[in-house]
Amino acid sequence: MEEKQVEIAEKTSGRPSMVKENCDLERNTQGTQTSTEHSTGCAKLHESCLCPPRGLLASIITKVTMGVVLFGVVWSVTEKECLPGGNMFGIVVLFICAVCGGKLVGLIQFPTLPPFPPLLGMLLAGILLRNIPVVTDAVHIDVRWSSALRNIALAIILTRAGLGLNASALKKLKAVCLRVAVGPCSLEACTVAVLSHLMMGLPWIWSFILGFVLSAVSPAVVVPSMLLLQKDGYGVDKGIPTLLMAAGSFDDILAITGFATCLGMAFATGSTWYNLGKGVLEVVGGMAAGAVLGIFMRFFPSKDQEDLVMKRCGLLLGLSIFAVFGSRVAGLSGAGGLSTLVMAFLAGLAWGELKAPVAAVVGLSWEIFQPLLFGLIGAEITVSTLDPSTVWLGLAALGIGLVVRILFTYCMVLFAGFNLKEKIFIALAWLPKATVQAAIGSTALDMARSKGDPVLEKYGMTVLTVAVLAILVTAPIGALGIGLAGSRLLQKHKDRASGTAQTEGRAAGVVLESGPEPVTEPSVTRESSI
Repeated sequence: MEEKQVEIAEKTSGRPSMVKENCDLERNTQGTQTSTEHSTGCAKLHESCLCPPRGLLASIITKVTMGVVLFGVVWSVTEKECLPGGNMFGIVVLFICAVCGGKLVGLIQFPTLPPFPPLLGMLLAGILLRNIPVVTDAVHIDVRWSSALRNIALAIILTRAGLGLNASALKKLKAVCLRVAVGPCSLEACTVAVLSHLMMGLPWIWSFILGFVLSAVSPAVVVPSMLLLQKDGYGVDKGIPTLLMAAGSFDDILAITGFATCLGMAFATGSTWYNLGKGVLEVVGGMAAGAVLGIFMRFFPSKDQEDLVMKRCGLLLGLSIFAVFGSRVAGLSGAGGLSTLVMAFLAGLAWGELKAPVAAVVGLSWEIFQPLLFGLIGAEITVSTLDPSTVWLGLAALGIGLVVRILFTYCMVLFAGFNLKEKIFIALAWLPKATVQAAIGSTALDMARSKGDPVLEKYGMTVLTVAVLAILVTAPIGALGIGLAGSRLLQKHKDRASGTAQTEGRAAGVVLESGPEPVTEPSVTRESSI
């Protein structure tokens, strides 16, 4: 019918093409409207049904599925070990609970403040799994498995510390960095050692072990807080965030070195002079072995090989873990950690800019072992067996040591060109403790258990208990304190509002001994955090 009408119209009007085009246009318009209505209806139906899931729901389903798959894979390989009461069951459950605990604590955020450290949630998850009666029987982890996993985490931490060291930072920050890194750490270690010997009855060597465990600052808390302040332009004119991030790595290395030396002396046999000589030998031997391995990794694997980053990362982590475990087998437990630090530092120094991808892969390894480390540390604490006097005296030693540290840190920056508020902030920012305490806090206990000496086990448990208390107390207080004090005590860059603060902040430096003239600020990233 339509075609006949078109032909009649063509004959009468003489304009066949125009009429046909109008008819085609009308049909297309009707079809488009119908298609649009259909698409809109499907979109509404799609949104109302949430199929397939998206956003938060999809994220939850994905993570739950990954957890179930992880458990299924481990069960299919280990069978009975992955059933309740088995080692693999305990490790998998602990890992999943620690990850969930870290995520939950990380969600606790306040405006203008850095988030709570997720490591707190991981630590609390381990404590809960250990102290809930029914759960404790099902989630059982053998002491040897727990010790091995913590030592692997320690090797990864030391590797990250060595790679994160910036040689140019030490040159550019000069004396003020050394004072802030060395002075407060050494004085706090000595203060805690004297207090723990007098108040808690620990032998002198064990008192210094506890002192060096507590004297390390936590870059895992300090670095994110400093990056947030630097992003907002606080303190960048004088390079305060850079000073604290760079000095934190040196502070931790000093504490780990002192701890390793004292640990070797504590488990050595023979006279005092022999033990002292053995401790010095472990330090020198560890540094020498690390230097040899670091030079070796400068040339191998060679740059012309494929998958260079993965080969470097695999060799570096393999040698680090071997150094930590092998030194204990050889009876030189203090040498392994120092060897790992020196090796990673020299290797990163030789690789230059190419060390960044290797550090990123090592960082991914740490993301896996961090929940295990803090969860296992928390699982070592049985609340019902804690001695109240140990808890209170340990907190007293920790508190007095922190006061001494804060006051001495303030003295260390008196002649560095900072004003009163900036000096107070630097002193307060040197308070939080976390990662190093978790990594080395249980090492002495593990070695005491291997000796089978109940007295040494008691000393090791005291060190671990006070280390856990230090994490629980100082990590949240330090994170919140830095966030609150930063905006009130530090000067904000004048041009921050115009968007030039970040660029100028990168060109700002730390004030040197000679005066307030800034120098170029070294590159410090999240890779420097332990």
